[in-house]
Amino acid sequence: VQLAEAGGGVVQAGGSLSVSCVASRGSLSWYATGWFRQAPGKEREFVAGISRSGISTYYGDSVKGRFTISRDLTKNTMLLQMNSLKSEDTAVYYCAATTRIGQPREFDYWGQGTQVTVSS
Repeated sequence: VQLAEAGGGVVQAGGSLSVSCVASRGSLSWYATGWFRQAPGKEREFVAGISRSGISTYYGDSVKGRFTISRDLTKNTMLLQMNSLKSEDTAVYYCAATTRIGQPREFDYWGQGTQVTVSS
């Protein structure tokens, strides 16, 4: 599977932004998928995931209640809706996929990333 993110940009603190991830060379229904982010000088951080079945979603503690992950299999696309954004959400956001079952946090396929900048 190949993954390509889109939709990053600059938003003011408290605002909302969504990023998308389009899959090719494979159906998202075959994979658990997720979002990670990495800020300058920091380690990559798990943000959100959705299971292969699509039934289960799970989140990192820092974004619970503010971010929502979803997928649209008709468009082979995964979305991350980000609300109540904070300056500390500024990072490059990556989408990822894996064939692991359950709620995995280790992923095997990665997109190139999209920059999200939250201005205060």
